[in-house]
Amino acid sequence: MSAMPAVRRWTCHFGRSINNCLNIIWIIHVDPLSDVIALLRPNTAISKPISGRGDWAVRYAAHDAPGFTIILKGECWIAFEGEEPLKLQTGSFLLLPSTPAFTLGSRPGLVGTPTDPVDVPVRHGEQEGEADFIALGGTFRIEAANAPLLLALLPRMIHVPPSEGRTARLGRLIDLIAEECGGDEPGKDMILQRMLEVLLIEALRSQGTVMGEDRAGLLHGMRDPALARVLAAMHADVRADWTVAGLARIAGQSRSAFAARFGAVLGCGPIEYLVRWRMALAKDALLRGAKTLDRIADDIGYDSASAFSTAFRKRLGCPPGRFARMNGGVGRA
Repeated sequence: MSAMPAVRRWTCHFGRSINNCLNIIWIIHVDPLSDVIALLRPNTAISKPISGRGDWAVRYAAHDAPGFTIILKGECWIAFEGEEPLKLQTGSFLLLPSTPAFTLGSRPGLVGTPTDPVDVPVRHGEQEGEADFIALGGTFRIEAANAPLLLALLPRMIHVPPSEGRTARLGRLIDLIAEECGGDEPGKDMILQRMLEVLLIEALRSQGTVMGEDRAGLLHGMRDPALARVLAAMHADVRADWTVAGLARIAGQSRSAFAARFGAVLGCGPIEYLVRWRMALAKDALLRGAKTLDRIADDIGYDSASAFSTAFRKRLGCPPGRFARMNGGVGRA
C-alpha cells in the first residue's frame, strides 16, 4: 500500500504556520475605530446654513449631541472654556464628538448672546446686506446607552484646516448629508447613518488640530504600532480568553512594559478595556433585541448567561433585562 503523502506545513517568515499568518493578516485588517463609530450608531442629522455680517457673537450651552461645521466664506472664531480662541477660515472643518459650551463670533473677545440650537437657517449680526461669513453646520444623535464610554475614547475636538487638503472630501460629504436631510426618500435613515459614520471616520483620520490631544484614547492607541496590533486582536476576537501576558506577546513587549504603556495611552488596563468593550457590545445587543442572553454571553466570551448577567449587574448596577427595558430595548432578555 502506498504511503499517504505527507501533509506539508507551509510557513511564512518568522517561522509561523500559514494558519497563524492568515490570522495575523485578519487581525491587521480589523479596525477598532470603525467598530467604535459603528456602535455609536449616528442618526437623525440636522444640517443648516449659518451666515453673519459685521460684529456678532453667540454663546451655546453644552449639549450631548455631536456637532460639525465647514466654513464656506469668510472667517469666525470659536472659544471653549479654558482654551485659546480658535480661528476658522474658508475651508476649515470642525467636529465636536460631544459638544461643550462655546462662544462663536466674528472676532475674539466678544461677549456672546445666549442662543439655543435650531434646525433652520441662522443669520448673525447685521440682518441686511451681503453676508461676509457663511458656513454649513449640523448636529446628529448617537446611541445614548454607549455614548459616555465610546466618546471617552475619542478626542474632544478635531479641527481640519484647509491646508490639509481633506476638507474638500468633508465638504462633499456634508453636501450629501444636507441633501439627504432635506428629502424623504426610502432608506433615508440608513443612508444618513452610513454617511455620518463616514464623516466621523474621515474627520478622525485627519492630522489637524485636536483639542485634548494629551487625553488618553483610542486614536493614540491606533497610532502606536504595537498597541494597534493588540487592539485589533481584541476587537477581532472579543470571545477569546485574553491575558495581559498573551497580549504583551502580540505587542512584542514584556508584560510589565506593555501593561504600563497600554494604561498610559488608553487610560485603562488592557483587560479593563476588553471588559468595557464587551459590555458596550452587550448593551448594543440588548437594545437591538435580536439575541437571547445565552447568545449574547457566548458572543462576547462568557461561559454562560448566568456568568454574563453577574458581570453585567456588577458593571451596570442592574440585570441585563432591566437595562433593556429601562432604555427602550425590545430585547428577549
